[in-house]
Amino acid sequence: MPLSLCAKDSDVYIGVSAKYNPDNLPAIGLAGFFPLNPQDNLQRQTASSIGEVVRADLMRSRYFDVKDDIAPADLRNISASLEAYKKQKVDYALLCQVSPIEGGWDIKAFLYDTESVKTVFAKDYRSGAKSLRRVAHLISDQIVLMLTGKKGIADTRIAFCNSSTGHKEIYMVDYDGFNLKKLTRDNSIALLPRWSSDGTKIFYTTYRRGNPDIFYIDLKESKIKPLIKGGGLNLIGGVSPDDRKIVLTMSRGTNPSIYLKELDSGLLSRLTNSYAVDGSPSFSPDGKFVTFISNRSGNPQVYILNLDTKETRRLTKMNWTDTPQWSPDGQWIVFSGKVSYNHPIDIFIVDITGGQLRQLTADSGSNEDPTWSPDGRFIAYTTTRNHKRQIYEMDADGSAQHLIANVRGDSFTPNWSK
Repeated sequence: MPLSLCAKDSDVYIGVSAKYNPDNLPAIGLAGFFPLNPQDNLQRQTASSIGEVVRADLMRSRYFDVKDDIAPADLRNISASLEAYKKQKVDYALLCQVSPIEGGWDIKAFLYDTESVKTVFAKDYRSGAKSLRRVAHLISDQIVLMLTGKKGIADTRIAFCNSSTGHKEIYMVDYDGFNLKKLTRDNSIALLPRWSSDGTKIFYTTYRRGNPDIFYIDLKESKIKPLIKGGGLNLIGGVSPDDRKIVLTMSRGTNPSIYLKELDSGLLSRLTNSYAVDGSPSFSPDGKFVTFISNRSGNPQVYILNLDTKETRRLTKMNWTDTPQWSPDGQWIVFSGKVSYNHPIDIFIVDITGGQLRQLTADSGSNEDPTWSPDGRFIAYTTTRNHKRQIYEMDADGSAQHLIANVRGDSFTPNWSK
């Protein structure tokens, strides 16, 4: 199919191939990222940079065997190129055409099935110069969705707290460690960022007025607004899947307890009321349960609370635990903890029955603040293994541990966008 014919449609989806098999990854050939004018140096550099990001995204996804050593496609005869790729055992061929437009760039992306010689998708993106990385992430996520039926994570971000200014402020960064952006200037202590499910708000706790209050960052309006002020301790825990409620830790003249606040009505209700200290709550993916930490049995342990019946159930029997977060599929809870008093803090997961406990980090400094990627395949967390607190990422089984971004200062409490 000639490139010019595909380009007439801004969004074309002909069909999803059934070739994806986790035991035999389909091969994607990067057939070229072409500037409209190959003689223009800026166009060449722009096309190349988009290609580098897409390549990195597809490799990080672990869904494909990425082939970047194939010959560039012949734009005058796509069919012949696809036939050649098929002989090289390439299942899909990706190519993009990049051209300048007023105020930015036009990027046309095409994914072909080499066996049927048909287009899997053709999509037209228009972007300013500062958003080119995001376009590359969107292309990568579209490929993941079309070929696996699963939502990609290339266009996700991680919010976190960092101390590089001498104060603790809230920042966010792309999932691959690029596009670091400072979001607050509270000149105090800001921590515990929590994304709304729609990605438009980040709730957090701040001492900007002296008391630990809850504010939120409205990313659409680029404004920071108060939500809960004064009255004692107010620590954000999590946002409900429908973005209509938050769970939080509050102290109102008693030991810290778990509360639920409805954002539309402002109604505040207490979920736990014991002699113990309860904290670090977060919602289950279906919004029907909350996991939290309590020392009601002696040491801080992971519990589950049924929001309908208000019944609680203990999941762990460890020396110490903190910051539990529910996996997107609802089957596991990740948390930081210690097996015994003399052990360092590490990352663990426990299933919702409490019957399976797995340790994911060991012998690598203090490891805390775990957060799931939205597809449940990866976990971001903080670690002191390099003599400062940095954000690392690992597979959900604890393998492939690596630094996400080398940010100045110490970083704390990351939270992955949905």
